[in-house]
Amino acid sequence: MFGKRIKIKEIKESIIKELRDLGLNENHIRRGINEGFSGGEKKRAEILQLKLLKPKIAILDEPDSGLDVDGVKAVAKVINEVSSEGTGTLLITHYARILNYVKPSKVSIMVNGRIIAHGGPELAYEVEEKGYEEIIRKYLG
Repeated sequence: MFGKRIKIKEIKESIIKELRDLGLNENHIRRGINEGFSGGEKKRAEILQLKLLKPKIAILDEPDSGLDVDGVKAVAKVINEVSSEGTGTLLITHYARILNYVKPSKVSIMVNGRIIAHGGPELAYEVEEKGYEEIIRKYLG
């Protein structure tokens, strides 16, 4: 009726594996949510929740902020995994760095709450190369 029965031990082992994959250690599951976490650890913990909860839709607001290169790669790996498993993903970022590891199908540029441009991944790299001011001039005149 409610799905497959899973033993607590199996759940714990799964969580520990995912923690390690994200560069966190087993001690993180003994702390309160985000209690004493650095900014990067908080982002990794959020991505862990995404991986474990498997939502239909995920809105990720700057999942790369506060992360070093290895952290960005680990987070991107999970984003790619859940996306390939059917989770619709809206990734919000100010920098194209994470897009070296997560390939978006569509990119939109928002300025002052208004979407001014749509395109493919190349649009994000155009912003990175030219800056927002140039993009605003190009699309808003």
